[in-house]
Amino acid sequence: MQAWEQFLHTQEAELGSETVKKWLRSLKVQRFDACNLYLEAKDSFQALWFEEHMRSKAQATLINGNNKKIKVHLTIANSPPAPLKTRFKGKVKDNSSTRFQLTFDELDPLCLFQHFVVSPDNDLTYKLLHEIVDSPSPTKTAAEGFNPIYLYGTAGSGKTHLLMGLVHAFRARGLKALYARAETFTDHVVTAIRAGEMSTFRQTYRNADVLLIDDVHVFSRKGATQEEFFHTFNTLHLEGKQIVLSAHCAPQELQLIEPRLVSRFEWGIVLPLKTLHADQLRNMLQLKADILNFALPPKVVDFLIETFTSNPKALIKAFEALVLRLHLDSQHSVHALSVPAAKTLLADLLAEELKSALTSSRIIQAVAEHYGIRTEDILGKSQTRECALPRQLAMHLCRDKLKMPFMKIGDLFARDHSTVMASVKHVQKSLEQDQRDIAGAWQMIVKKLQN
Repeated sequence: MQAWEQFLHTQEAELGSETVKKWLRSLKVQRFDACNLYLEAKDSFQALWFEEHMRSKAQATLINGNNKKIKVHLTIANSPPAPLKTRFKGKVKDNSSTRFQLTFDELDPLCLFQHFVVSPDNDLTYKLLHEIVDSPSPTKTAAEGFNPIYLYGTAGSGKTHLLMGLVHAFRARGLKALYARAETFTDHVVTAIRAGEMSTFRQTYRNADVLLIDDVHVFSRKGATQEEFFHTFNTLHLEGKQIVLSAHCAPQELQLIEPRLVSRFEWGIVLPLKTLHADQLRNMLQLKADILNFALPPKVVDFLIETFTSNPKALIKAFEALVLRLHLDSQHSVHALSVPAAKTLLADLLAEELKSALTSSRIIQAVAEHYGIRTEDILGKSQTRECALPRQLAMHLCRDKLKMPFMKIGDLFARDHSTVMASVKHVQKSLEQDQRDIAGAWQMIVKKLQN
């Protein structure tokens, strides 16, 4: 297609013809239409390189003759089928023919069940999902009470990986598995309403054999989206179609989601996912390195795990960037990869990680935002409950999450260490007794810091 060829010429001017020949012209054009270009990479390296270096450029500059953006869909040779794309003819408006189109989220071809690192904490969840995939029919598992399946965990716990793994597995069996992030579902609702195509929207979502929606907590405050999802859920559930959902918290902890939806999320089975510990993160990195046939020295593994601690997503991003940048950097050899070389190659991500690291300032800011007060109120002298309780929570979080000494916390809050010890003890006792006002606030602030 002309737009793609023009894009390649532009990149040749920026990157050189050899780089473009190796990484871009070798991509196989499978098919295309006015708004979509389907490419196939020969291996995982090429796909990762495109995502790292070209995805954002393609999104910004690939435009068709009608000044509409062209979306690039990338798959890997010999991988599971590309994600389902649904297109429907729209109505004729203003004497011109238009097409109403729903475009769904890309699937990561590497997010397969066999690529998921199972920890003891997540073993039961993983086994249950595997049983459902291996079941003769998702309708049968739905009838057995596993409908919906609701996965929850903090960022980087593997929710999206497992949902995409389910999609790949169901589609490999010939089932119509529809995957969408909650943001995408919301966008589809808004687009369909504006285009007068709600019947098309409903037909698309309600004809799926399996519906998988990622991050349903995003539905918060979105009344029209919640209403539409409520009816979509009811239709599929009554027909015995499997529904799989994910969120960053358990159903009862969802904020500003209609109670009737929350109750439906609890109808089936609720499964927690825990983030991986250091040894399991090491196994995950080694597995990814094996998939890419990349030699990853143990000292570099330790460096990555000890440095990128904000969440597993940051760790994975750093690993993939290291693989790609080392592959392109002629100054460093794969066989001589060292910690200093890794630091040089990942300098920008190291700076990014430093900014996102959990600090006492972030804790105080999060507590202040939760209670609707200023950070100065927490650090000030006021002894009113409106300020004293948030201050105690902030002290406890500094002690619990940052392992700060009592003396250092006292210096930060301008209190003596005995006051800090009493505050931390008071909050800890309230948490152990599950006092709703303190325990609920503590859990919500922790989730805010983690996400």
